[in-house]
Amino acid sequence: MVKPIEIVILAAGVGSRMRSEKPKVLQTLGGVPLLQHLLETVHDLNPIKIHVVVGLHASEIKNQTDNRMEINWVIQEKPKGTGHALAQVVPHLLLESRLLVLLGDAPLVKRETMEALLSDKSDLVILTTKVSDPTGYGRIVREGGEFSEIVEEKDTSSSQKLINEINTGVMVINSKKVEAWVNKITDNNVQKEHLLTDMVKIANHEKATVSSLEVFDSSEVQGVNTFSQLANMERVLQKNKAERLMESGVQIMDPTRIDIRGTLKAGKGVVLDINCVFEGQVVLGDNVLIGPNCVVSDSKLDSGTVLKPNSVVEGAEVGKNCSVGPFARLRPGAVLGDDVSVGNFVEVKKSVFGVGAKANHLAYVGDSEVGAGANIGAGTITCNYDGANKSKTKIGKNAFIGSNSSLVAPVSIGDEATVGAGSTITKDVKDGELAVGRSSQKNVAGWMRPKKKD
Repeated sequence: MVKPIEIVILAAGVGSRMRSEKPKVLQTLGGVPLLQHLLETVHDLNPIKIHVVVGLHASEIKNQTDNRMEINWVIQEKPKGTGHALAQVVPHLLLESRLLVLLGDAPLVKRETMEALLSDKSDLVILTTKVSDPTGYGRIVREGGEFSEIVEEKDTSSSQKLINEINTGVMVINSKKVEAWVNKITDNNVQKEHLLTDMVKIANHEKATVSSLEVFDSSEVQGVNTFSQLANMERVLQKNKAERLMESGVQIMDPTRIDIRGTLKAGKGVVLDINCVFEGQVVLGDNVLIGPNCVVSDSKLDSGTVLKPNSVVEGAEVGKNCSVGPFARLRPGAVLGDDVSVGNFVEVKKSVFGVGAKANHLAYVGDSEVGAGANIGAGTITCNYDGANKSKTKIGKNAFIGSNSSLVAPVSIGDEATVGAGSTITKDVKDGELAVGRSSQKNVAGWMRPKKKD
């Protein structure tokens, strides 16, 4: 019979070395809180219960955690060590389960590693790794080849300090044994804390089955105590994401210069140039090209679209074979149909462009409907805000808006209509009409240019 899985995540640490008011498990990695990374990984294990131990910042952590998952929040009133933290969970455990214990500040543990730990039927299984510099970590002590105990850094002897196999803090426990074992943990150590690592010695003393599993890539079990460590972990995460994308057929010009702060789904033939940032949920269709220094957030770009350098796309939908940029900005609510061109220094906000519409230079299009084939000239703006309310501009199919025009909403420009360059349009223009809204030119002969005063 397969025993059900329960998860315990120890997340009560405050991260004092970061000197930040934000709880350590809410520091972001790849745009996602550390705790959220773990929750998403363990969710794939189909646990029967997820327990998260929190302390001083309990309410803040709860409020900023994905509420789609059912979580049993357990409060550790005073920070008395990891053993004490686990003891708070005991009353909430099932009578018989495999209990996977994780650390909230070590978010990169892979599902495959968790599954390997859970597959070991020993009463206690410890995840270990070997590092070149074990300073600060609990040492794995073996006697006669047998796993005997974990000794914390401050309690190590001179010979034990040389041991490079360390405790990762991750373990699997037979839940039947947990209550008895945590009750035997004392604070008889330099830290004066109830340490979960004492469980190894206790289990061995009771002749329980104890084993270990070594993870060979120590970056997988890296913990975070400082912003420097967080920055190093960020590069590890981005490297892993880049490798997965390249394995799927995405060409990344320089994998060390890409940041995915959320989820990026990319089709075949996608090319990503340097220094690009992807935030939230981003979907790229086949053969999409993202130029250097672009930022894409919560957007979808369909197949064949080119995003040219230094462009920003946020909360937008872009159709097939579009050209955007360079230096363009698509704001939330921008929807571009197929074959649309939005050029340099053009800003689009909450507007829909029909098939083949163009705004190639230096324009602002906000709260608008732009018909198929319409051409918006350089320097054109839709004046959508009167200081209190937003109003809509409608530009018909194949309309031509001359350069440096101001369309004062609410206003409608008909199909095939033309707006003369430099016009300020305040009234609707019917299909096929020419609208010119500018004062007559006056030339003043003999005019003297003002001179600078001494």
